[in-house]
Amino acid sequence: MILAGDVGGTKVHLALFDFASGRLQLVRDEKFAAQEHAGLEEIVQKFFAGGNQNVEKVFAACFGVPGPVRDGKLRLTNLPWELDTRQLSRELAIEHLFLINDLEANGYGIPELSASQILTLHEGDASAVGHRGLISAGTGLGQALLIWNGRAHVPVASEGGHCDFAARNPLEIELLEYLLKTLKGRVSWERVVSGLGLQNIYKFLRDEKGMSESAALRERMQGEDANAVIGEMGESGESELCAKTLEMFAGAYGAETGNIALKVIAAGGMYLGGGIAPKILKTMQNGIFMQAFLDKGRLSGLLEKMPVRVILESRCALLGAAAYAEARAAEISGRSERLASN
Repeated sequence: MILAGDVGGTKVHLALFDFASGRLQLVRDEKFAAQEHAGLEEIVQKFFAGGNQNVEKVFAACFGVPGPVRDGKLRLTNLPWELDTRQLSRELAIEHLFLINDLEANGYGIPELSASQILTLHEGDASAVGHRGLISAGTGLGQALLIWNGRAHVPVASEGGHCDFAARNPLEIELLEYLLKTLKGRVSWERVVSGLGLQNIYKFLRDEKGMSESAALRERMQGEDANAVIGEMGESGESELCAKTLEMFAGAYGAETGNIALKVIAAGGMYLGGGIAPKILKTMQNGIFMQAFLDKGRLSGLLEKMPVRVILESRCALLGAAAYAEARAAEISGRSERLASN
């Protein structure tokens, strides 16, 4: 079996996978509140103790983590954890253990998905072969390049979500000025295109543009998950404020997706990961996102040919981490569990 993990600032999603006929098969998965635990080792041991699987059969593990991994080590920004592959390998007694960037894990997961787990926003030239791009708006804004080497797409991690936000029109210029004031410093794309970004746009429209927030909406925003409320009431049209928030969010998301497409010349298409897009599909499909994606002046025709797809499967990063763990362990040991299952 393979242990896979998707480590975030708020939760850690763990899963055990096996293989059947060369395909990954989920054995068991569970989510844990990250801040309730002292470290990743503690969470993994709790996960192992909670199932009836023979964990001694776990021959490889990989964890997708937010941030750049250097020499097998990472210091998390949203948790007081330091992760080290060598230490984790010893403490968990797993010989082949790896840490990779969470967007790399998502990238490795894409080939493991079925057609039903992907939604096409824009068909483009579906037969074209070449580099791809991946952008994931969730708690933060992850980005990766998927480089075509003639045989497969190799994910290359990026911290592009922390690049400077580029306003495109008068309303976004006002948003930028508002964020410069409220954040007291530079504004990155992640401050606009992410869960935090949704709330920043909402507050801008409410506080600076004077859009009405009803008492009922205010109560829900204070007592529930604010992003879930914005998504629900914006998608349904119950709140003009929430609908406008989603509209601005989708426009900025489309623009930055187009920026990545230009940088990598994504003939093979752009993929949208993360938890937000699947929850606001009505907004993502209403044309605002694609209009911003294609609005690249003389190079709009180039982007017109690039497919744009939404990843619907929430376990994509887990699948990718498992696929990476098996492939690297096979390189090291000379034995492939995937091939052995055929």
